Amino acid sequence: MIGFVIQFDCFGVKIRPGILCGARVSLSWGALLCDCLRGLAILIYLKAIVLGIVEGATEFLPVSSTGHLILVERFLQLSDDTAFNNAFMVLIQFPAILSVVLYFWGEIWPFVDNIAVRTQRMRLWKKLMVALVPVLILGGLFADTIDKLLFAPIPVAIALMGGGVVLIVMERVLNPSRVRDLGEISMRTALVIGLFQCVAMIPGTSRSGATIFGAMVLGVDRKTAAAFSFILAIPTMAAATGYKLAQNGLSFTGEQWGVLAVGSAVSFGVAYASVAMLMGYIQRYSFAVFGWYRVVLGAVLFGAILGGVFG
Repeated sequence: MIGFVIQFDCFGVKIRPGILCGARVSLSWGALLCDCLRGLAILIYLKAIVLGIVEGATEFLPVSSTGHLILVERFLQLSDDTAFNNAFMVLIQFPAILSVVLYFWGEIWPFVDNIAVRTQRMRLWKKLMVALVPVLILGGLFADTIDKLLFAPIPVAIALMGGGVVLIVMERVLNPSRVRDLGEISMRTALVIGLFQCVAMIPGTSRSGATIFGAMVLGVDRKTAAAFSFILAIPTMAAATGYKLAQNGLSFTGEQWGVLAVGSAVSFGVAYASVAMLMGYIQRYSFAVFGWYRVVLGAVLFGAILGGVFG
């Protein structure tokens, strides 16, 4: 008898012509399971793309990647494997570092034929190493303790709003800049910027925000402060990534490596675009808009806390 065979799967009901021995419904559990698994496989890659976008977009802007990730991860858990989730969030920082290397390559690569340029760039790397020292010392001593005490929605919301207010006020009260080039930054100034960077160990503060603010307080102009902050991220984030990798390890399945590759590619592209955008933006506009954004985001996070989202 000619009739219709009805098949059920993850995405709905399919009806196709077929030969029936009486009226019957064909339910293929194997096909159902396979389709469901395909859907889950696609979903984890979509999550990796979203998290890569968040990481790349917020790592170098003075808006706090931590504040964004707390909100995103609350609604978008990457997988059931907590160890992989933690390692993923650490590892997608590395391509973000590479994006900064690529963007500033012409200003930081020291091994060139011109002796004067080589000397100038080697001096820049010495300043970066000086700026790195405080966070290596204080981070090694207190980073884990600070994370345990303050890596929670309420402290992060406070840091977001407080940092936002600082950025808004900074643009109104700071004196005219005296330092307008990376070569004019002294070793002392680099060290103090490094001390400001330690403030970013408080979750929700923003590493780039703290270092840019510190540099501008010391008389560095907006563009040069941002450039030094981004270049300082190279050794700082490389050290932090290496430290966290030593804690989390690299034992992944084939699918997890694929998810990591997708997240890393997205993080790299978005981070490069973010750095390029900000370097162009600050030549014409102030950081105040980022301050207001932080205040709004902190208020949203407080609203989520009061609404029981993190309960």
